[in-house]
Amino acid sequence: MRHTKRIYAEIGQKSLAFRIGLSGPPGAGKSTFIEALGKHLTRNGHRVAVLAVDPSSSTTGGSLLGDKTRMSELSRDPDAYVRPSPTSGQLGGVTRSTNEAIVLCECAGYDVIIVETVGVGQSEYAVANMVDMFVLLIPPAGGDELQAVKRGIVELSDLILVNKSDGDLEPAALRIQHEYISAMKFIRLQSKF
Repeated sequence: MRHTKRIYAEIGQKSLAFRIGLSGPPGAGKSTFIEALGKHLTRNGHRVAVLAVDPSSSTTGGSLLGDKTRMSELSRDPDAYVRPSPTSGQLGGVTRSTNEAIVLCECAGYDVIIVETVGVGQSEYAVANMVDMFVLLIPPAGGDELQAVKRGIVELSDLILVNKSDGDLEPAALRIQHEYISAMKFIRLQSKF
């Protein structure tokens, strides 16, 4: 840690890595998107760490931890690290140790760290305070303008991406894109980008 802090000070940065938080409702395609982005980044010389958070059963406490399966190519990439972790009942879309895991990945030399939250709603956005860029991924059937102006996860997002926008879903994706653009006019921007 001392070595890492010294390097931070030498280059005048708070962090050696660019940290991206990715959130969205279940089924939005977060893992598929991360695998494509991660492979693109590793092909371009980056070392990528993915900290994927999966929900835990309220009955047994168990978790499927299926992200390594969904990110099979990225999991085998020597320039990538994919770490699934259960929420263990922690609210906010992340685990109790997500922040510490980010720091460990930075110390291990990963220059891009992606934190995938559990499939979330409007109030699970704890990751926004842990990352440099908070991305909300939404499917084409992600709601209407009224849904978009709700406070919470939408107003904390630095970037909103409409996923699954090809084929038969293209018209729906364009519609939801226009609805979010219209709705964002009513939200005060807090993004640093």
